[in-house]
Amino acid sequence: MNSTAVYQVQTGDVTQLFLISVGAFLLAMALTPIYTAFAYRYRFWKKQRSTSTNGEVLEVFTKLHAAKFRRNIPTMAGMIGVVTIAIVTFGFNLERETYLPLAALLGGAAVGLIDDIINLRSNGHGVAGLRSSVKFSMIVAIGLVLGWYFFTRIEVDSVQIPFLGPLVIGWWIVPLFAFVVTATANAVNISDGLDGLAGGLLAMSFAAFGVIALFQGQFLLAGFCFTVIGVLLSYLWFNIYPARFFMGDVGSFAYGVSLGVVAILTNSLLLLPIIGILFVVEAGSSLVQIVSKKYFGRKIFISAPIHHHLEASGWPETKVTMRFWVIGCIAATVGVVVALAGGHVG
Repeated sequence: MNSTAVYQVQTGDVTQLFLISVGAFLLAMALTPIYTAFAYRYRFWKKQRSTSTNGEVLEVFTKLHAAKFRRNIPTMAGMIGVVTIAIVTFGFNLERETYLPLAALLGGAAVGLIDDIINLRSNGHGVAGLRSSVKFSMIVAIGLVLGWYFFTRIEVDSVQIPFLGPLVIGWWIVPLFAFVVTATANAVNISDGLDGLAGGLLAMSFAAFGVIALFQGQFLLAGFCFTVIGVLLSYLWFNIYPARFFMGDVGSFAYGVSLGVVAILTNSLLLLPIIGILFVVEAGSSLVQIVSKKYFGRKIFISAPIHHHLEASGWPETKVTMRFWVIGCIAATVGVVVALAGGHVG
């Protein structure tokens, strides 16, 4: 990983990335009918949560989405993306540069798949899935394993500080790696609450890091990012309001863990909160709500995370989603500009 060398982007590079992304889009579209057939045959219906992770009844959330869950909407559509990305990466893009993001994707998907299967088998009451502490522990374990590989095999022990340069932290890079992938995975999972919301924000974030990787000369890593973009565009075709299916935890954890890894591999860790600012806001609003209710006995938001608060305030679901997309696009652009100016690509 070399974030200090300036790579001269060629027209052929951009063309190849475009073809990779289009190929991933078309493959995902081709796999969608297969998933759909299984989803409807075996009733992969998403169960609505009735209580929060701390056992509180979700009255506002239940009221906001009662009509949506009266429809039978399949979940676990994230499997389409995971399978597509694995096929493209194993077939055309599997080198040392893509080991970690692919392993992150598959590891996150495994945790999410377990959670989704438990949700499918639940009776629709309670949290309807793995306990948060269990999911958290499993993602942390994946982060520690990948972080150890990052430190010992790729031999990276520093973090790039924009406009200042690298800060050497030694083996502390391992717990930092685990923290980043865990936080990102949970933030993406929390953001996956409205039709098209998480998919659109993820596509913008991966696009930003794909551009950064390309300018760094990490062409294979850029190829991985553009593969994910193609898959997410296919997913959004069916997930925009009214959603035909949901990605489920198998998708949100897979994309979240791999996004954190891509940020670290591009030495752009401190740009992640900029590029993914809405993931930070979403997770932060949930944390603030939990802390406020626990220690002060009052709610800051009508419902958390903040996209549900805006819904409860009277914003239509589509308005929340599209305005968040606009903010996400601006944030991704700002992140790329900071990377170019701040020493991440030369």
